Amino acid sequence: MRTLEEWLTLQESVHPKTIDMGLTRVSSVARALGVDKPAYPVITVAGTNGKGSTVVHLDGLLRAGGASAGMFTSPHFVRYNERIRVNGVDVSDDEIVAAFERIESARGSTTLTFFEFNALAALLIFAERKVDVAILEVGLGGRLDAVNLVDADVAVVCSVGFDHRDYLGDTLDLIGAEKAGIFRALRPAVLGTNDMPASVYGAIASLKAQPVVAGRDFTWRLDTGGGGGGACSTGVGFRDFDDLDTGLRPHLGDGSHGSIRYLRPWVALPL
Repeated sequence: MRTLEEWLTLQESVHPKTIDMGLTRVSSVARALGVDKPAYPVITVAGTNGKGSTVVHLDGLLRAGGASAGMFTSPHFVRYNERIRVNGVDVSDDEIVAAFERIESARGSTTLTFFEFNALAALLIFAERKVDVAILEVGLGGRLDAVNLVDADVAVVCSVGFDHRDYLGDTLDLIGAEKAGIFRALRPAVLGTNDMPASVYGAIASLKAQPVVAGRDFTWRLDTGGGGGGACSTGVGFRDFDDLDTGLRPHLGDGSHGSIRYLRPWVALPL
């Protein structure tokens, strides 16, 4: 039986490319594992900047509201286990190893990248743990990222800037189109700013998705008095979050840099 470190070393050599954009391979393995259509709602978060903080805020808000939340994010800072969390706690080596063993058995001759193994393991563990909701952070782009093998019930694009041009394109319109690839027909598409490329709004229109735009469809205010709370308005008055102990206050600072600092994380509020 391999250890977690041995599995991670193996996964670095299974596929000839470190990054190989596309959903065909990972989707076929997901179907074999039965995780391509999760029983729980999925929130997928993409963006050049802000997606990590948005994922963390969503996780805190959902758990503070009593939901069992699974969170998939990357990269990790210290331990690989940080990438997959359930109810705010890193999953164990044993859980990850068990997931890898199932993936290895199911993939047959299909090769997978390091990140694809990671995404599939997260979906397996969330299913095993029977989470109420899963929050998936896109690794690169959106449309062809491994997490996009599942349909998001709510999709969030925090921002669009120039990143990974070799994979996503040389213009903001091209990059925006890739990130907007996580949107689904008739479902909410949350934008962290109204300053988005035309391609993002074009994707929403073509899918008849439900746009929810920061500064237009919801606003926010932050309590800088040390209470740790905040509030969000969706056009029908403010909903207070002062009573939610999300544990995020230490990461927010004192607000001295202005409200723009909090724009992308607070995208999580109207969800």
